[in-house]
Formats: sequence, C-alpha cells, structure tokens
Amino acid sequence: MTLLTQAILAGLVLVCLFLASLPARANTGDPGIKRREWSQQRRLDQGVASGQLAPREFDFLQRQQVRIRMAEAAAKADGRLTRAERFGLHQLLNQSSRDIYRLRHNRRRLG
Repeated sequence: MTLLTQAILAGLVLVCLFLASLPARANTGDPGIKRREWSQQRRLDQGVASGQLAPREFDFLQRQQVRIRMAEAAAKADGRLTRAERFGLHQLLNQSSRDIYRLRHNRRRLG
C-alpha cells in the first residue's frame, strides 16, 4: 500500500466514525427545554426582585428547578433524549410553571 492509499483509507475511517456518532449526538439536545428552564429562572429572579416571592417560596421553586435539571441530566445520560423522556421533562416544566405563577400571584407581598 502506498502512503497516499493509506492516508485516504485513514480519512475514510475517520469520516465513517464521525458519521456514526451523529445520530446519538443530534438527539441529545432539546432547545425548547433549555429555553423554558431559562425563562422560568428569569421569572423566579423577577419575582424576588419585585417582592412577589417570599424567601421560602423562592427556595421551594429553586429546588424544583434543580430537580428538573437533574432529571434532564439523567435522561440525557445515555446520549439520547427519547420522546417519552422529553414528554416527562415538559410535564415537570409545566408543573413548575404553574407553581411559579401560583406563588407569584398569591397576594403576598414583601416589604
């Protein structure tokens, strides 16, 4: 085998390995989940700044956000985010969003 043939063969092997890893890599992210997590964190920060959330309410909601991030990490641990895992994460985010609204609008004010 000539040096040129070996280089071409090595390049083909690398391309095949890269292409084989694409499906697993492409399915691990869900921008909708990240966007919702960011939005909910922003809502929490706004609630604290405006006095709509008491410290205990904020702590409860913050722990809930941590649990969602842990569930997301566990779901992505195998390199794939299945439809069922995505559905479960969105269910957790839905509940969290309802809790944020409920606690921000419970007519308790600080200050």
